[in-house]
Amino acid sequence: MKKIVFTGGGTAGHVTPNLAVMAKLRKLGWDMEYIGSKDGIEREIIEHEGVPFHHIASGKLRRYFDAKNFKDPFKVLQGVGQAYRLLGKIKPHIVFSKGGFVTVPVIVASKLRGIPVISHESDYTPGLANKITMPLVSRICVTFPETLKYVSRDKAERTGLPIREQILDGKASRGLQINDFHSQKPVLLIMGGSLGAQRINQTVRESLEALLERFQVIHICGKGNTDPSFDRIRGYRQYAYVKDELPDLLACADLVVSRAGSTSIFEFLALRKPMLLIPLTRQASRGDQILNAESFRGMGYGKVLFEEELNPESLISSLCGLSVEQDEIRQRMELNPYGNGTDHIVKLIETYCLPRA
Repeated sequence: MKKIVFTGGGTAGHVTPNLAVMAKLRKLGWDMEYIGSKDGIEREIIEHEGVPFHHIASGKLRRYFDAKNFKDPFKVLQGVGQAYRLLGKIKPHIVFSKGGFVTVPVIVASKLRGIPVISHESDYTPGLANKITMPLVSRICVTFPETLKYVSRDKAERTGLPIREQILDGKASRGLQINDFHSQKPVLLIMGGSLGAQRINQTVRESLEALLERFQVIHICGKGNTDPSFDRIRGYRQYAYVKDELPDLLACADLVVSRAGSTSIFEFLALRKPMLLIPLTRQASRGDQILNAESFRGMGYGKVLFEEELNPESLISSLCGLSVEQDEIRQRMELNPYGNGTDHIVKLIETYCLPRA
C-alpha cells in the first residue's frame, strides 16, 4: 500500500484543500497520516476525517520584529527532530505540504530522510513558509499564473486548487428550501471568512433594504456576529457559521460577496459564481488578498471593492454592475482550465512517489 504524509496548518485555507487530495487518494487505496501543530485548526479538521494526526512543535515565522523571534527558531529545531522521528516511524513514500508554519520542520525532516515533497501555494505570492522551504521540495504547485514568476521554473507547475468534492455537489433547490427562498428572485451570498468581517456585516445591514429590492440575501456573519433584530426579515437569512449546508447555499447563489482568500475564490471559480471581492487591507494582512482579487478582476471573474471604499452606496453600485455582467463572467469562467486541481495534483504525487527502502 502506498503511504503519504500530509502537512499544513494555521488557517483553514492551509488545510481544507488537503481534504480534496486525501479523498481522491483514499479512493485509490492510499494509506495516509497527517503532521500538524498541537493547537492549530488542522487538528480538529483532520481528526474529524478519521486520519491519524501527529503534532509537532513549530515556531511562527514573522516578517516583523518580535521578542518571540529569538525563541521560535528553537521550536522549529525541536519540530524538525520530532518530524524526523515520525517520518522514520511512518515511512511514507511522499509528503504533500499545503503551507503554514508547521510545514517547515516537516519539509526539512523529509529532506534529511530523502523523502520527496510536493508543496502547494494557493496565493498570488508564496507565503513565508513556502519561500523558506522552496529549495527543499521536489515540486511546487501554484494556482495563479502570475505566481510562476516567483517560483523556480524547474520546480513550478500550475495545477489550480484542489477542490473538495462536497463543495461541488450542492443542490440549488435544497439551498432555497433551507432558507425559505423562492426561484423568482436572484440569491446573493455574502461571507466574510470563518470569523466574519465587521465592516462588511455593518455595511450589509445598512444596505439591506436596497439589497432586498434586488436579491434574496444569505449572510454568513461569523461566530458571535449575528443580530437577532434581523431574524424576521423576509428574504434575508443570517448565519454565524455554515458547514454542512455550505454546498447547497453556494449552489443556490447567483452572485457572491466575499473576502479574497485563495481557497474561497477558487471554489467560487469552480462553481462559476461571479464574485464581488472585498480583500483584507494591507494593515490586516501581508497584502496577498489584494493581489488575489486583482488577478481575478484582471481575468474577468468578478469585481473588486476595497474595504476603504466600502459603504452602502459603493456596495449597491458594485453589485449592480456585477449583476449586469454575470453572464459574460460565467462564460469566461467556463474557459478556465484550472477549475479543480485535484486530479492534476494526484497524478504528480503518483509520479514522484518513490519506492520505500
